[in-house]
Amino acid sequence: MNGEADLSQFPAAETKHLRLAVLDPADAEELRALTDDPRITDAVSFLASPFSLDDARELVRFGRGSRDRLLGMRRKSDGALVGVFGVHLKGGDAVEIGYWVGVAHQGQGYATEATIGIAALLTKLFPERRIIAECVPDNAASWAVLTKAGFVASGIDGERPGREQLVLLR
Repeated sequence: MNGEADLSQFPAAETKHLRLAVLDPADAEELRALTDDPRITDAVSFLASPFSLDDARELVRFGRGSRDRLLGMRRKSDGALVGVFGVHLKGGDAVEIGYWVGVAHQGQGYATEATIGIAALLTKLFPERRIIAECVPDNAASWAVLTKAGFVASGIDGERPGREQLVLLR
């Protein structure tokens, strides 16, 4: 990934329990089923509620751009889609990450495992860029994931209302 930053060749990644790869149009129905829950759509600012199949198809299209990638978090043991991981180029100096895990799969360490794995990959691919995330301060579960993965509060408000920016310590 030399030259101008671009995510179009973003590689698939594997962690102990997960395979993370760019969502494909064939994933739309599984994505809809995973995401169409108010506990997910209320927490992720850009998701529609209810989250329809058309919404899922549009999200898959969006997540295949040169500045934005949405990766399906699939459990290696059975291939089930357990969550979504986003990687977004921000300006010329940062890469933002974000994620959600389906309600039935929460509390099993998938978000932490994916965050640690993708942060390590981003550190190698984009050594000159800060790796950031935004989180609502009272979202204790997501804040804990980011902290476990090495992120700290930056003291900067997030771009989205009510969110704080965290930055990965390297």
